[in-house]
Amino acid sequence: MNIMKSGLLAALVATAGIASSQALAEDMPIGGNVRIVIGSKSTGGDTYQNTSIVAKALAEKLDINVKVDAVGASAAFKAIDRLSDGNTIMVFHDQSYLGFLYGRKGYSNPFADYTVGPTVAINPGNAYLVPKSSPYQTIEDIIQACADGKRIRVAIQPGGVSEIGFSALKNAIKIRYPGKEANLVAVNTGSQADKNQLLFDGQADLINGSVQANEQYTRLPADDQKAMRFVWLTARKQTIEQANPEGMGETSREDLLKYVSPNASVTQDGSKDFTFDKEFFFLYNKDMSPEIVAFYDKALGEIFAEGKIQETQKKSFFIPNFKPSSEAQAYLKDKMDQYKVIIESIR
Repeated sequence: MNIMKSGLLAALVATAGIASSQALAEDMPIGGNVRIVIGSKSTGGDTYQNTSIVAKALAEKLDINVKVDAVGASAAFKAIDRLSDGNTIMVFHDQSYLGFLYGRKGYSNPFADYTVGPTVAINPGNAYLVPKSSPYQTIEDIIQACADGKRIRVAIQPGGVSEIGFSALKNAIKIRYPGKEANLVAVNTGSQADKNQLLFDGQADLINGSVQANEQYTRLPADDQKAMRFVWLTARKQTIEQANPEGMGETSREDLLKYVSPNASVTQDGSKDFTFDKEFFFLYNKDMSPEIVAFYDKALGEIFAEGKIQETQKKSFFIPNFKPSSEAQAYLKDKMDQYKVIIESIR
């Protein structure tokens, strides 16, 4: 293709995009600007960062103001409970249903009480780490230690994303070595800093962390009290494979792949490995009209079809993962049903 034809094609694509955006804006079934409440109070965390990327793209696509409010899960659910006009919507992740499965206060079944909207991204960084001085080199070493009667203390924040990997690991030990799962003990705590401190102080043998928050500690020399080592990433192999080759920090994509299934194997049911991708998706008022649900599906579908948002997401170590509402609902409900079996098996 010569330069003139290439330029003409680019112009046609751009013109089509402008026309599509104008048509969306003209047919908008919502009145005015949009407020996206998120299930986190942090403006420095992954929920805010991911939602801001999507909000910016929506604002440009629809030519409106889109504001992200970090109000926390309880306030966010209350906000969409009150309003069904489509101007106040929510973005959160798997905590939406995990909080319900773990019986946390303020959480209900999102598939019964809300309308689950499209998925937009995965944070592939959910991780488990040991001190670099630990005798346990792999997640299999942890499993075998429990099988041998050793008590393994795991620092987690109970009731959601932080706990599901712990539950899966306990379930795997129960399947492989019945009765030995009691040797895997939760040390319930709060923030990532709190979990890290327990590891630094020798009060935990294994912690839940993330590639983003903990990778810096894996670069420290082994004699440093704060030095850590990854032993397990819960993400699917195909999820990590979509990350940029440079990975995160000084840990490449190839390095990260060493810690996912099948290289790091935690069985789910004796035949397949457990995996968990932390996925971000929209939630709406249960009574929001199907027309508005379809409108957001269309707008986001076009944004992802254009391809620019994926580049921005990957730069921030998010994996693009758009699924329209109906597909997302079936997919996420299946995830919830699988994790329910795991959680109930160790109660």
